[in-house]
Amino acid sequence: MEKDLAVVLLSSGMDSAVCASVASLNYRLAFLHVQYGQKSAAKELECFLKLCDFFKPEKVLIAEAPFLKKIGGSSLVSEDLPIPEEEEEGIPSTYVPFRNGVFLSIAASWGEAIGAKKIFIGVNQIDFSGYPDCRDSFIRAFNLAIKEGTKPETQLEIEAPLLNLSKIEILKLGLKLGTPFELTWSCYKNTELACGKCASCRLRLKAFKEAGIKDPIPYQEE
Repeated sequence: MEKDLAVVLLSSGMDSAVCASVASLNYRLAFLHVQYGQKSAAKELECFLKLCDFFKPEKVLIAEAPFLKKIGGSSLVSEDLPIPEEEEEGIPSTYVPFRNGVFLSIAASWGEAIGAKKIFIGVNQIDFSGYPDCRDSFIRAFNLAIKEGTKPETQLEIEAPLLNLSKIEILKLGLKLGTPFELTWSCYKNTELACGKCASCRLRLKAFKEAGIKDPIPYQEE
């Protein structure tokens, strides 16, 4: 029996790559990557294409959402706001307003068009930066929106397999599944050598250190 098709939101970060590994166990793959004017966009796209070569998905869609940069409100997209290197109080400046809502809307639209059964997203509410669109309650609400806003015969549901895993648990799961971490990119700031100082780099490096493994991507010298 042929496996069902799943849309995987793949940024090229370690979480989304592990999510792709999980999806590949039971589903045919359709990879969705969104370019939205983020500061590391060029590197993320480069790594996404390498991950496509590795996983060999049946379908690939590179979508563009430049309006997120025009809307602003985040240091990930605004040239006037630097990426912070220290921990921030409350919702951090790297939060892009309703970004995952936009991404999931694109995924739901494409998923319905191609007959997918699942949408995989690598959000996490344990070791994360405090983004409101990475919570279980958000995923459950969006699943209801998809059900209400698609054709009656559409059977499309969001899966967030990493939601309640710590970063080191995500790393260990990826190692078990053979996720190619050397092809991933997590840095918010740089496109050649990871800065090692932004929140995303710090979480990633902490996980590799706790696991006693060297992170395979290059970092800036101190």
